Amino acid sequence: MTHDLLIIGGGINGCAIAREASLHGLEVLLVERDDLAGHTSSASTKLIHGGLRYLEYYQFKLVAEALRERERLIHAAPHIIRPLLFVLPQENSVRPWWMIRLGLYLYDMLGGKMTLPRSRGLRAGDTACSAPLKGGNRGFVYSDAAVDDSRLTVLNAIDAAANGAEIAVGVALESARRDGDVWRAKLSDGREITARAIVNAAGPWVHRMLDDLGVSARSDVRLVKGSHIVVPRLYEGDHAYILQLPDRRIIFAIPYQGDFTEIGTTDIPVENPEDAKISADEIAYLCDAVNSHFIRQISPADVMSSWSGVRPLYDDGASEAKAVTRDYVLELDTDGPALLSVFGGKITTARHLAEEALGRLAAPMGFPPHPVTRARVFPGGAMPDFALFLAEVRLTWPFLGDARSARMAHAYGTMLAEMLAGIADEGGMGADLGGGLTEIEARWLRDLEWARTAEDVLMRRSKLGLHLTDAERALFAERWAALS
Repeated sequence: MTHDLLIIGGGINGCAIAREASLHGLEVLLVERDDLAGHTSSASTKLIHGGLRYLEYYQFKLVAEALRERERLIHAAPHIIRPLLFVLPQENSVRPWWMIRLGLYLYDMLGGKMTLPRSRGLRAGDTACSAPLKGGNRGFVYSDAAVDDSRLTVLNAIDAAANGAEIAVGVALESARRDGDVWRAKLSDGREITARAIVNAAGPWVHRMLDDLGVSARSDVRLVKGSHIVVPRLYEGDHAYILQLPDRRIIFAIPYQGDFTEIGTTDIPVENPEDAKISADEIAYLCDAVNSHFIRQISPADVMSSWSGVRPLYDDGASEAKAVTRDYVLELDTDGPALLSVFGGKITTARHLAEEALGRLAAPMGFPPHPVTRARVFPGGAMPDFALFLAEVRLTWPFLGDARSARMAHAYGTMLAEMLAGIADEGGMGADLGGGLTEIEARWLRDLEWARTAEDVLMRRSKLGLHLTDAERALFAERWAALS
């Protein structure tokens, strides 16, 4: 079978490119050997942000682009993206007050007209944005947004599939070679296909994929591990903290899943993509970072969960991992049918990356590129206001209850009406597999969102695994395997 575009990798970049390409009318096949967002794209800090700290490295273009994309995404996916206030304490800061104030002014200005509130000083009356900090509550407040990174990746894939793309999960590329004006590829599911072009969006495996394809890369990649820990909730309130450390790094403390606080991230150079495992030293570092700011102290024994991802950063020659650019580079090889490789990138700018990728492929593939996603809403995101939508969900399906209705409204948005069509009571939901996830939702995830394992469901499509005991997770896995 002949495709226009074969995309290797089901992370945020691969799925965003599949969406963009399908909306251009191309025949798209995306192959992912594991799960969508199975690696780096589900191991982020879970923010849609411009990257305030990037200003310190003069990455003004990246910050401006990311802020513009932040604005687009807030409107395109209001069910999985929510505005988030950040408190930046000034006491014991390693940067002077004037530098931070100037940086925040730049942050406000670079993205142009924005929906989110502009930065300001922390006021004495900001009791909702306070926590028991060692240095008091002097500092600044600014805005960014939180995101469910795994679901954003899946929503890109859902939109791509709705426009004709094939998303093949659990399928690896075994080999590919150039043959005249096409690529001939063998897949692990036994298929042999041809494609007019290949996109190498293999993330941390981008160089290995180039080796497998017999192509020499002109760009290099730095593999940098970022780890996060989850602890019981450190403070009341829906705001987050950005904390400065003596080594001039910053870490975030962010409300997570209602009962917890997410803390991260680290920047550790690694040699292999398989090194995405948190170390005892990283756990100690993140605990010490929190303990240097918060009166409430934590230890490694308080860690409820953790995740680590290896970022495939474009190597710009920076001496330290924390300073390596988070911008992306697209490398196009046209020595025969086109091969486009993706180096670097971040979740916030994935849509823009995809748009640029189609622009680069347009000439060798012979199609006219044009913007197709700048104002496009993601599946489930067509709502004027999330709070009003949630109220409507609770009125329509009162049997869901407050907690489950909020979780499902956030996860599926307006797609919930399709999932629950014709269901009038709890009995129509089917058996509870665990954590309030019933048969009807499980079948949706399996049949429409490419979930294949209990881990896909508990740790990526939802975050219910964090709320379950080991025994409850094991029971969920048994029930999932028995699902008809």
